[in-house]
Amino acid sequence: MHDAELVLKCWGGVEADFEGTGGEVLTRLFKQHPETQKLFPKFVGIASNELAGNAAVKAHGATVLKKLGELLKARGDHAAILKPLATTHANTHKIALNNFRLITEVLVKVMAEKAGLDAGGQSALRRVMDVVIGDIDTYYKEIGFAG
Repeated sequence: MHDAELVLKCWGGVEADFEGTGGEVLTRLFKQHPETQKLFPKFVGIASNELAGNAAVKAHGATVLKKLGELLKARGDHAAILKPLATTHANTHKIALNNFRLITEVLVKVMAEKAGLDAGGQSALRRVMDVVIGDIDTYYKEIGFAG
């Protein structure tokens, strides 16, 4: 079974609560790696204890997970989705590749807890994200961003 398929088996739980799950992902990312919160100007002034209930954090978390869902459902044929995303993350947001690795580990943990992603699914999600991050790196190099 394709790695994306293994992850998609649990995706219904994520889709049922994009905001809750997405908010949890970003809240954990910011708490575990406080430097990442600075990459989101609209979240800079939010205190750590207020992140979980913040509507903007939840909304952006939902956006992140919806895009991840698109990437998963593309099953590797994701250039049309990923290239514009990589371009904005390089040119506008200046997001280094390591930040995608950090959020991957948070995603794995949250999906295990909230969506029942088992060990095989967790490994599959890491492999999917390795491919995505590798492709982002390729796009970054094409546009001259040293991410």
